[in-house]
Amino acid sequence: MNKQKQRNRHDEGWTLIETLIVIGIVLVLSSSVGFMAIKYLDRAKMVSAKSQIETFCLALDAYYLDCGEYPSELQGLAALWSQPNSSQALKFWNGPYLSKNIPDDPWGREYEYRMPGVNHMAYSIRSFGADGLEGGTGNEADICSWE
Repeated sequence: MNKQKQRNRHDEGWTLIETLIVIGIVLVLSSSVGFMAIKYLDRAKMVSAKSQIETFCLALDAYYLDCGEYPSELQGLAALWSQPNSSQALKFWNGPYLSKNIPDDPWGREYEYRMPGVNHMAYSIRSFGADGLEGGTGNEADICSWE
């Protein structure tokens, strides 16, 4: 009977202290992974903005090939999704030139579209980055079509 008591005592499961230790280890590991994920989230937003700007550039070039002109600054990027009122675009517009309506940048703000663009380019598209202000470095840097 003494062996029976010893076996039951070993088969009882984890103690409270053992459970707390395991929970502590899991919390430490998951928090370190969380901090690493935040670091890569900012980089992913910047890459997403660059990718969206490149897509807009391709769509603007397709618009130009059809209509013979780029959308005016007043028409903006919305002309890639819905037909503008310009007489030239009314005749030859063959859109939509994007698969979805114009999204905001990854930080929730509209992209800036200028026509004519910076550095004597036909157009410019820019996201102001995480801070929403012109200039900046790192995560707060502007993402531009001309760079």
